[in-house]
Amino acid sequence: MSIRGHVPLPMDGRDPSHLRGDPITGDRYFSAEFAQKEWDHMWTRIWHIAGRTADIPEAGDFLVHNFMKESVIAVRQEDGTVRAFYNSCGHRGMRMVHDSSSVEAFHCPYHGWKWGIDGVLRHAQDADVDFKAGNPCGKLKLKELRCDIWGGFVWYSMADDSPSLMDFLEPMPELYRNYPMDKAVRVAWYRIEINANWKFVTDNFSESYHTRTAHPQVPPWIDQDVDSARHEMWPKGHGRTVQPMRPSLTDRPEGGGNAMFEAELAKWDIDPASYASYEDFALQGWLDLKAAKQKLWREKGYLHYEHMDDEEITDSPHTVMFPNVTISFLPDNLILFRSEPHATDPEKCYFDLWCMAFPVEGQTEVQSIMAGMKPLREVAECEHRVFDGGRGVPELAGQIVYQDMELAEAMQAGMHSRGYTDAYLSDQETRIRFFHEVLNDWIEGRQGR
Repeated sequence: MSIRGHVPLPMDGRDPSHLRGDPITGDRYFSAEFAQKEWDHMWTRIWHIAGRTADIPEAGDFLVHNFMKESVIAVRQEDGTVRAFYNSCGHRGMRMVHDSSSVEAFHCPYHGWKWGIDGVLRHAQDADVDFKAGNPCGKLKLKELRCDIWGGFVWYSMADDSPSLMDFLEPMPELYRNYPMDKAVRVAWYRIEINANWKFVTDNFSESYHTRTAHPQVPPWIDQDVDSARHEMWPKGHGRTVQPMRPSLTDRPEGGGNAMFEAELAKWDIDPASYASYEDFALQGWLDLKAAKQKLWREKGYLHYEHMDDEEITDSPHTVMFPNVTISFLPDNLILFRSEPHATDPEKCYFDLWCMAFPVEGQTEVQSIMAGMKPLREVAECEHRVFDGGRGVPELAGQIVYQDMELAEAMQAGMHSRGYTDAYLSDQETRIRFFHEVLNDWIEGRQGR
């Protein structure tokens, strides 16, 4: 049986009977020894996102992805494919490039060796006269990594024997096949250093139990009442919370009314004043919105709705892909969150925020959800910031991700306390412990083989 196409039925993400009960101890968040186990057994075997295919449209265009102490180049080939190589010159190991760009060949700044975009050595100084083993040109190659594409993203793996990308991501490619992900425009792009272990981010996005406390602006437009959402998880560690994009009946705006949902209904030619009660406004209005969108999407220029179903055009499947990538699949936006560990300090991480919008006919700016109103165009460069208690990203103040990052440092500090020995979780936080159990499986060799 499946919920769509060949997608296997998920496990109930609110059912603790699916768990072994592995404790979530504090040392997992600060131990250098545990961080080394993550590197040895998980990070070097999973698939990483190097960047977006939209950033490398032409042959010679390349992405640089630095992960801990490793660096990888993903470069567009003459035949349109993408290949990935370690960013390390085959002569003496020098890093050849530091930022994404475009080249005819990679030129090592130390001794001048040049490597083609296919990884083959093209030029070496004194190649014919000073190498007793013979001219290395045309023979030596940069060390290549496995590389694949899904969702408009370029992925790579450092392991030759780990699962294929489609196997690793299962069932996400099939589950989200209706979204034209490669057509989304990145309108905001941040990389923010925070004083917390990378796992705080995955933990945080694996539950919405914190929303009522941390994000009071959310319930008026996404129904996060405990019984409204579906909580789903799959054996490889991926999971999602599917929430209706309609007003919560528990957390109603003060003073009555709901300007945000009223505007959404009016945009699709529905009279928000036609409902007899707030319950009808939220519940029947949500159903009426589905029907109106299915009827009017082409007329109103929402061409990305063409293959999307009723749930996809009105709901929010907030999806965590093991171990560190989260994507919110909103009807008109894709928001990618990613956490990556600091190279030497397990109590720091980098938090990536990519806000992407589907182009709509006639729109020149979009509400990015996490970073405010933005022009509907590709941003040219990543904003590298240090959170610094919020002082490093003042323009994000009040946004959902800002509120999450505000919690991170205090949560990290709490992991050191002798008062904390394990999490006491609600049923809707089941996916947190499941994530840690799958991580344990990777570390102990039960996953990824």
